[in-house]
Amino acid sequence: MSALAPVRRATRLGLVVAATLAFLPPLVTRLLIGQAFFLTGRGKLANVDRTVAFFTDLGIPMPELNAAFVSRLEYYGGMLLIVGLGTRIIAALLGSTMVVALLTADKESFLEAFFMRGDSGLTDVVPVVYGLFLLWLVVYGPGKLSLDTLLARFVREPGAAARATS
Repeated sequence: MSALAPVRRATRLGLVVAATLAFLPPLVTRLLIGQAFFLTGRGKLANVDRTVAFFTDLGIPMPELNAAFVSRLEYYGGMLLIVGLGTRIIAALLGSTMVVALLTADKESFLEAFFMRGDSGLTDVVPVVYGLFLLWLVVYGPGKLSLDTLLARFVREPGAAARATS
């Protein structure tokens, strides 16, 4: 028996455990980010006038239309992320709202963190963190425990839908 055998065995075990738990990161990311956007969207929908005024103060064009769009995108998009339906599209759309937030509402804190002028780092700027999680979902997808994966299985296997209902 080689002196490296225990290391190889531990490495194989580690890889098996990692592969078994690979469904967790995208699931937890979708649940957390989905809930965050659902709650902010719900808040914006409950306070439409305040949201329109905020967008107006930020100089966002067509504040009424954008407030209505962003509120609903966050509210329904958050729900869709939670269940993993349309994940890549919704994450890309929500990511674009994070870019707008960095260019408007959070511009000053972003620039301070980016150029290390204050005590805050980039991870202290919420749109940066949310944007990175959303980018990760766009690139790597919703994971195995999602409606996207379930629907993809039915699309790839023509008889899968009939078998699932019988």
